[in-house]
Amino acid sequence: MEWATRGMDKPWLKHYPAGVPAELRTDACPSLVALIDEALRAHAALPAYRFMGRAISFAQLDEASRALAAWLQGQGLAHGDRVAIMLPNVPQYPMAVAAVLRAGMVVVNVNPMYTPRELEHQLKDSGAKAIVVLENFAATLEPVLPAVPTRTVVLAAMGDMLGPIKGRVVNHVVRRVRKLVPSFSLPGAVRFGDAVKAGRSMAWTPASPAPDDIAVLQYTGGTTGVSKGAVLLHRNLVANVLQSEAWYRPALGRIPPGEQVVTVCALPLHHIFGFTTNMMLGLRTGGCNILIPNARDIAALLDELSRQRFHGFPAVNTLFGAVLAHPDFDKVDWSQLKICVGGGMAVQSAVARQWLERTGCPIVEGYGLSETSPSVTCNPVDSPAYSGTIGLPLPGTEVAVLDDSGQPLPPGNAGEIAVRGPQVMAGYWQRPDETARVMTADGWLRTGDVGVMDERGQFRLVDRKKDMILVSGFNVYPNEVEDVIAQLPGVLECAAVGVPDDRAGEIVKAVIVRRDPALSEADVRAHCEASLTGYKRPRMIEFRDELPKSTVGKILRRELRDAGAPAQAA
Repeated sequence: MEWATRGMDKPWLKHYPAGVPAELRTDACPSLVALIDEALRAHAALPAYRFMGRAISFAQLDEASRALAAWLQGQGLAHGDRVAIMLPNVPQYPMAVAAVLRAGMVVVNVNPMYTPRELEHQLKDSGAKAIVVLENFAATLEPVLPAVPTRTVVLAAMGDMLGPIKGRVVNHVVRRVRKLVPSFSLPGAVRFGDAVKAGRSMAWTPASPAPDDIAVLQYTGGTTGVSKGAVLLHRNLVANVLQSEAWYRPALGRIPPGEQVVTVCALPLHHIFGFTTNMMLGLRTGGCNILIPNARDIAALLDELSRQRFHGFPAVNTLFGAVLAHPDFDKVDWSQLKICVGGGMAVQSAVARQWLERTGCPIVEGYGLSETSPSVTCNPVDSPAYSGTIGLPLPGTEVAVLDDSGQPLPPGNAGEIAVRGPQVMAGYWQRPDETARVMTADGWLRTGDVGVMDERGQFRLVDRKKDMILVSGFNVYPNEVEDVIAQLPGVLECAAVGVPDDRAGEIVKAVIVRRDPALSEADVRAHCEASLTGYKRPRMIEFRDELPKSTVGKILRRELRDAGAPAQAA
């Protein structure tokens, strides 16, 4: 894309919030290790995490991660070796990440809800020599070990970091009462606490990774094909942390001086959104994260928050919606909220409107991908209300809208979003062909997302190219249909997908989870007729008890398309 190298207009810079720079210097922080080390020194006395009523300080994170780093090096693991981490939001997760990075190794984030098939693919593809896994998921690991290169296994338990008495109680409840730990056999596995204890008396060689060293292999969800590892360098992730810090500063500045920033960590840390926005940004700013191990348990989430004072709540649309719909919502004091960032999927206007009405804090929507560490754009955090856009490019980030031939389109025209900036990945792990399909020689990433830029440089996300529905030659974007249906009071969640049709090629199908059991198909059709032109209206409607979601809460449209579930056609 030679046009990109000649420079391009950046209208968004004229609309940056006061105090947010157009560019950032990142060379003062050469790696995530440097960022972590500085944070652990500067904030040693402060709590870094709260988990089940217990605080974990920056000093404790420092000591435990040093010991675990020494232990990993003592197992014969070398600089650049990959270590898989298969943990939910428990204190051992940030300890393991810090240990792997401080030992000079590469983090491979693994979704704890993976099936054995999915786990085997990722361990083979990454070449992970070690894994840290919660015992709840050890039965998933057991059958795949003979087929993968992973030989060192560290087993964590839910209560490991809660002290001897409470820890034993929690582990008993998890294992015996709630029966959340299926039977497994992993001979040679070492308990997390034992590895940390042993590491305290072992030599540790501190790592000093170069900016271009690999920090993380972040696997895509595989919703559009085989799961691929996005190669995120130290400089990619450091840049995105610093970009986010600069962008959030106007909101964080409203917190009283001397008061620690407290953020709800309901996003899974193994997902790049939570990894950067919660863990790494929290370390950088000296903030505290309230760890929520299972964000699908809304009652438990709200019970935890009812006992906390917090300022930030990054989440996805489905989580915001589920929290709003729960009867315990008003038991939480939302009055200290200063910033709510929505990402991972489109924020629906109905959800954003209710959230502002009930919390007083607007959702500022952003946009990003695993391949961009993840943040690309965000609405100004001093915005008074939901804008319906994904905001402006972050400092140092270029965004363009391209036609099918790869040429830039003028404002107001929909096309594929392309991104260039310091947060863009180096490529896909050991997949040069896949990398060449999405990246240009001069550093542009073609995202596969469809968007529009307005005259102010604000971007609006239309949809995924692969999710677009083609009805008799007309493009239908699922996000638009879903946003309209979500405005019906009786709708809790919804998804729109395309299904084959002999006459139209495809027709729109709506899959709906009802808030009000009395909501009928006729209600949905009448609402859509008033708000959508003919070809955009759902011809098929199905009601379900729940929608398939990824661990971050993103609705999996492909599963709905592939399921072939029965529905009624108009």
